[in-house]
Amino acid sequence: MTAFNYNAATMRDRQPLLRTTLLLLIAGIAAGARPQAGPGQAANAPPTATSAVATPASGALAALVLALLGETPLVADLTELTDRIGGRPTGSAENLAGVEWALAKLGAAGVPARREPFEMPSRWLPRSASATIAGAGVRFSPPVAAMPYSTGTGPAGVSGELLDAGFGTREDFTRLGARVRGAFLLVETRELADVAGLFKEYADASAIEARGESAGAAGLIYMGSRPGSTLYRHNVSASLRNRRPMLVMDRAGAARALRLLRAAVPLTIEEHVDVDAGGPYDSENVIAEIRGATRPNEIVLMGAHLDSWDLGTGALDNGANVALLIDVARQMVRLGLRPARTLRFALWNGEEQGIYGSLGYTRRHAATLDAHVVAGSVDIGCGRITGFFTGGRADLVPLVDRALAPVAGLGPFTQLDVPIVGTDNLDFMLEGVPNLVANQEPARYGPNYHARTDTLDQCDTRQVRLNAAIVGAVVWAFASGDERLPRHTRVQLEELMDATDLDDQLKSMGLWPDWVDGRRGRR
Repeated sequence: MTAFNYNAATMRDRQPLLRTTLLLLIAGIAAGARPQAGPGQAANAPPTATSAVATPASGALAALVLALLGETPLVADLTELTDRIGGRPTGSAENLAGVEWALAKLGAAGVPARREPFEMPSRWLPRSASATIAGAGVRFSPPVAAMPYSTGTGPAGVSGELLDAGFGTREDFTRLGARVRGAFLLVETRELADVAGLFKEYADASAIEARGESAGAAGLIYMGSRPGSTLYRHNVSASLRNRRPMLVMDRAGAARALRLLRAAVPLTIEEHVDVDAGGPYDSENVIAEIRGATRPNEIVLMGAHLDSWDLGTGALDNGANVALLIDVARQMVRLGLRPARTLRFALWNGEEQGIYGSLGYTRRHAATLDAHVVAGSVDIGCGRITGFFTGGRADLVPLVDRALAPVAGLGPFTQLDVPIVGTDNLDFMLEGVPNLVANQEPARYGPNYHARTDTLDQCDTRQVRLNAAIVGAVVWAFASGDERLPRHTRVQLEELMDATDLDDQLKSMGLWPDWVDGRRGRR
């Protein structure tokens, strides 16, 4: 464990980032100690929930933020995780190495940590994929990647007619009619520009794959939505229920095939997909814990998923936030900080293949979910944290505002009070536990999502340090505070679905049947 000496000379040697942020932090805490009276509020009245409130623990928070902005091992940890271990699909040797790595890092920092097993419903690891397009004197083999839960083809491969499916709309399927049955469909995509486009891809894919299955297509091939020949693994919405080979084809090769098809050149495709597939098996989450000093049975949880896909090295998604959480825990232990409530840091597995690690946690800890004050997730890359999704719980918003007030200089922050599906807050939300997801600026996240370009050079490590300070402030506030929000009942969750698009999000992710049948969520 490295010793830190915050003397004047050391401070002068640090970059303006630390000096400026420290001044902003001190100003924020000082402002909280002497809150300004709001409209209709007497100068000596208690501060509102949205005021910048200094608590007796404000000195501890200042020390924590200062430490997180200093010379910590965060970047070295992220470099090790991504460059030495690389991509970490759940079930792979690299994923197991990631678990051992995280336990070693936490142990060296003096942070109590343990493994917690959970069941993955199915094994799926890609080995290789290739495709050859031929017809009328044309033959070429564009780069392809197997989509998660694509079926394998066996050594002989599979082949058939290749059809132009347009954008996979209902009108496109009507145009193709009976030709779809037994054919392979090439689906055009628009180039991905941002995270909003990414969520649209998910929603579109869900409908396209349902239409393909209903029409009897032999398989689907998506034109890559990333520039050039960047390949990626995008989740098949049908997940475990998929029974067809599914590919992503590099954008240039798919564009060539579509031009030929639209010039009335008949084409066939031959695919070879080799996957390591099997039945249920056990994986592990890593759970670190700083036990509460006065209310240890009340739990504040913040998580980030350790697993990633394998084409890149999983820096943006989600190694940066794994390293961030390890560093927050490390600095709290180094400084001897113990909040009132127990603070848990969860490094999840199985997130990319169906969000199963955090589901396993909610099942294992079902008897104590009432004691979980809040459960949060950090999972949108290396961009600046701009606030938090608060899950359609208006009562949670002022608590987050209050938690962020001491680090307001790292903002501005705006909370988005809507539910979000697609990361490890999901099963806490469906169990009625107040939940948070850090909202982040895209910062190269979308185009590199699940792609071979998700590597360390895409990550702004300076911003990750700032994000660590923000997350540190939030977890410290919730773990040191007194506020408790009620856990929602299933009736309240159903009301939330009626009032928001939560049900549509679950459907687009293929998770709706699990909620309806009671396999996920509060009963």
